Amino acid sequence: MRELLYGAAYYDEYMPYERLAKDVAMMKKAGINTVRIAESTWSTCEPQEGVFDFSHVIRVMDAMEEAEINVIIGTPTYAVPTWMVKAYPGVLAETVKGRGIYGARQIMDITHPVYRYYAERVIRKLMEVSAHRKCVIGFQLDNETKYYGTAGKNVQLGFVKYLREKFHNDLDAMNHEFGLDYWSNRINAWEDFPDVRGTINGSLGAEFEKYQRSLVEEFLGWQAAIVSEYKRDDQFITHNLDFEWRGYSYGVQPDVNHFKCAKHLTIAGTDIYHPTQDHLSGAEIAFGGDLIRCLKNDNYLVLETEAQGYPGWTPYDGQLRLQAYSHLASGALGVMYWHWHSIHNSFETYWKGLLSHDMEENAVYRETCIIGSEFKKLSPVLSGFKKDNKVAIMVNNEALTALKWFGIEASAAGDNGIGYNDVVRWIYDALYKVNIECDIYGKRAKTLRNTRQSSFRPCTPQMKKSSHV
Repeated sequence: MRELLYGAAYYDEYMPYERLAKDVAMMKKAGINTVRIAESTWSTCEPQEGVFDFSHVIRVMDAMEEAEINVIIGTPTYAVPTWMVKAYPGVLAETVKGRGIYGARQIMDITHPVYRYYAERVIRKLMEVSAHRKCVIGFQLDNETKYYGTAGKNVQLGFVKYLREKFHNDLDAMNHEFGLDYWSNRINAWEDFPDVRGTINGSLGAEFEKYQRSLVEEFLGWQAAIVSEYKRDDQFITHNLDFEWRGYSYGVQPDVNHFKCAKHLTIAGTDIYHPTQDHLSGAEIAFGGDLIRCLKNDNYLVLETEAQGYPGWTPYDGQLRLQAYSHLASGALGVMYWHWHSIHNSFETYWKGLLSHDMEENAVYRETCIIGSEFKKLSPVLSGFKKDNKVAIMVNNEALTALKWFGIEASAAGDNGIGYNDVVRWIYDALYKVNIECDIYGKRAKTLRNTRQSSFRPCTPQMKKSSHV
């Protein structure tokens, strides 16, 4: 990319009144050169089964194209429309808590054939009206995709098939590997395989979670293949990978293997939400970027970070600017906010955008203007900024799951003590405090290491007490 991307998510269809022209003018003044649109709007794009209306998408693309503002199109598949659930209630994920009830986003079974059929159709229809547009520079697959606890009949059957392949149809080998003789959990016929949601066997449970994570990888690969049929060579495919959530972005995502999913993307993307005001630290900003940068051993996009919210998310003067440059220092090619404007109804009215509910200029917007102006001037120098670290932390989703089942502080009463990400952050934060920048790699690290101009020194939990830390 020749310029740093600076922008926000924009939802014209959420607006309480007509103001697209004013928004575009305010974006230009602030140096906003990119907007993300279309994700989460399935019910607007397809109000009834087979009836499509992309006028709101086309309207925004027309305005942005005239203003020379880039557009990233998000596939709208992470929030299903009411008509689908009414006709096919089985598309809702069946989890350990039972079948879901319609209302929230991300409540569907991403493997369900009916959901896949309609998702593919709306993606293709959206691509037909957007992929050829000059303003469209790339596509975001879905949104912070996970498996959403899906564990219904089709997922259970898929897991048994996965195990039969893994153990070459050898039941004795599987029973031995997982220790299933305990409490009469032994399985003596594949047809007798129980519902894994009830397992007390940590080894089998961890294997099931590994399988569930693989569903996310397959799902994103499936979407990427569809988008690739339409996109131009100069358009990218990304996804907004996120992290373990502790009221803010904290550690390795338990429900997604970032390193495997990244192979389906042409550029890695992320959503990073930081603690604000006195709770903000350099390590909090840097950790997420350092992990995402290493997924493809290249620059990445911050597709979402907070502008302001209430309570506890209103930044001090200068904090948004500090965050923006910290992201660039980790290797980001751009910074985008959630979102441009505050929502006036429903679930996220508390989550304010660059503009507050009055939609007028404010302190955050004025700081945005400063950042946007500086990004434009510094793009020739900072766009594509590379890092060459000599130290790396090795992380692993399977180890994370194992420590959930077999905790460091586990007892007969359960385990609510130290978790995997606590250990990861101890190491990362200790390195950060002594100004040692590090990469964060998973199982693919060996392959990635061979592509680097210089090698790194892996850092494992056992090295925590080493003198250089």
